[in-house]
Amino acid sequence: MTLIVQDVLDALASKVPGGAAGCRADQLLFGDAGLAVSGIVVTFIASQQVLEQAVSLGANLVISHEGIFYSHHHDGDRDKGLMGPVHAAKKQYIAERGLAVYRFHDGLHRQQPDGIMEGLLQELGWEAFVVEHLPAASIVELPSCTGLEIAAHVKTRLGIGSLRAVGNLSAQCQRVGLLAGYRGGGALAIPLYERNKLDLILYGEGPEWETPEYVRDAIHFGAAKSLLVLGHLESERPGMKLLADRLSRSFAAVPVHYVDVDSVFDLV
Repeated sequence: MTLIVQDVLDALASKVPGGAAGCRADQLLFGDAGLAVSGIVVTFIASQQVLEQAVSLGANLVISHEGIFYSHHHDGDRDKGLMGPVHAAKKQYIAERGLAVYRFHDGLHRQQPDGIMEGLLQELGWEAFVVEHLPAASIVELPSCTGLEIAAHVKTRLGIGSLRAVGNLSAQCQRVGLLAGYRGGGALAIPLYERNKLDLILYGEGPEWETPEYVRDAIHFGAAKSLLVLGHLESERPGMKLLADRLSRSFAAVPVHYVDVDSVFDLV
């Protein structure tokens, strides 16, 4: 039986509580749902390099966690300010190669536990230390260690050269909160420090003037709080790697590839 794009989308939706309804970001951005699938590429973001690699691998379905035209809400196909030559060239490439591109974002985060968080915890080797899964965070209790030791562990396990840090990393940490992606804002992170008695939070990204400034003031008042900032991509790609592994087991008849993306930033 031929596997078509819709079969894959249905399988993804089946893992989401309540199905795909309400997952506004999740869309088949290009291609036809009836297209026969020759191979699947799963990635954090379908950059032009990823699209070209998909073609070289013989895959015609690309599953991207983030939007492909520089906007969370897919404004790249509506906002004339974003529709320049770069947008046009990428869109033409997708059309000429007959690619189907599906964004799988909200549904993955709505899984229980959050599919992105699950991948991050596995990559860190912290599954056994989880004490609570919250809708936007997971709480772990680690054997007592310093923030510096946690930072070294995270860099080694995730292959990250550096982290941004706030607080006293020489202090002992045990209760740690993890928030993947863009969940580092004060409205989410600060209550976790307070209500869940956290020593350290590790998140992908968030406004610099919110949670980091809270930690700075907390340290000034004598509280032992710390913060480690991974980067959005660095915090979420383990979840996409896990998704690729699961899809490869669900659809053994077609090749499934996880295609990694390097950090978009250079350090100068």
